[in-house]
Amino acid sequence: MTLLRKSLRFFAVQCRNCASKSSPNVEFTASTVDIDGRKFNRDKWTNVNPNILKYLNRNLHLKPGHPLCLLRENIISFMYKSFPNHAGNPIFSVFDRLNPIVTTKQNFDSLLIPQDHPSRTLSDCYYLNKDFILRGHTSSHQEELIASGLDSFVVMGDVYRRDEIDASHFPVFHQAEGVRLFAKHQLHDIDKEKVELFENGKRTPHKQEHHTELTSDKLQHELKTCLTKLVHHLFGNDVETRWTETYFPFTHPSFELEVKFQDKWLELLGCGVIEQQILYNAGVPDKVGWAFGLGLERIAMRLYEIPDIRLFWSNDSGFLSQFQGATPNQKITYKSVSQYPQCFNDVSFWLPEGGINSSDVYEIVRGVGGDIVEQVRLVDEFLHPKTKKRSQCFRIIYRHMERTLTQAEVGKVHERIKAQLAADLGVTLR
Repeated sequence: MTLLRKSLRFFAVQCRNCASKSSPNVEFTASTVDIDGRKFNRDKWTNVNPNILKYLNRNLHLKPGHPLCLLRENIISFMYKSFPNHAGNPIFSVFDRLNPIVTTKQNFDSLLIPQDHPSRTLSDCYYLNKDFILRGHTSSHQEELIASGLDSFVVMGDVYRRDEIDASHFPVFHQAEGVRLFAKHQLHDIDKEKVELFENGKRTPHKQEHHTELTSDKLQHELKTCLTKLVHHLFGNDVETRWTETYFPFTHPSFELEVKFQDKWLELLGCGVIEQQILYNAGVPDKVGWAFGLGLERIAMRLYEIPDIRLFWSNDSGFLSQFQGATPNQKITYKSVSQYPQCFNDVSFWLPEGGINSSDVYEIVRGVGGDIVEQVRLVDEFLHPKTKKRSQCFRIIYRHMERTLTQAEVGKVHERIKAQLAADLGVTLR
């Protein structure tokens, strides 16, 4: 089977697995989680819940007239036009319908993420069981796509993380992952007979032990040039940018690109030179490459001045109509249809011995309150001088995106949240 046929077959299988309907058929039993007929045996790792699974298959990045779809089309257009082959066709393949249910091997091991890395914890991810997870990044598909014979591709889709609750965080968001690989003659097109990709050297802050200095220099230059042009394409040529060094388990050296937006530096994306071991594991020992990952919501909120991440999930025609019929590169400033008032209530409790993880509080609040919860903040901590018991107080802010909430209906939700916190976390309400 040729590499092209293998790639097409892989893509077709993934698309069949990713249903196009608006919501999945989900059933929880004592021993299994059933999603569209796929059964996953529950174990001590299972922490996914029906409230999160309802977002599967929504595919906002594929919904015509949606701001995430417009941004997706804009990024793809840039990649197509910027990287043609000798025949004028784009070298990048796009995968935007891959199944978000992946194995833990895909999500972690294939990217060299250590066993003790915090991103593996139950407080950070949504596990179906110890072997399957809702992907935490689109990089989960990197090794398989490279192994299928692809050198240049973009993956876009929904990713899932247990996170704090505020206007810029949501447990589901969308990412774009870009990968480009180079053979020797592609990277060192001048004096290619005299230059080598690899050496048996030492790892330094600037390069991997497998790469020559020149290889690392060229990869970093190609990567930064691509992403700087992408940012200028999205935000305009006058936008200020800066690079900072960082750490990722799957790239070295690694960088973050920041842009100056409304007089503040905004972290826009992470990127770096792909760890050579990932390419070895994928069966590609004779190439090198770079990768980047960016959050679509983070960019769209700045481009369109959308104030609350929950708006992306709204079916309110007042929101969606502002993007209908727009072109991908059109400048649009979101205008608030109406400003519904906030309601807020506090919940205070004594912590059990050993304490609790605040992410578990967020998850319970989100699971009971759903999309009417705008923000959750820890507003007070207290240590009793005699009993040495510790108390925490969280403020829960409620606001519906499409109508005014009454204090009575918020009160009912708040009471259910308090009861669930006591039942699940063993806290003692004050």
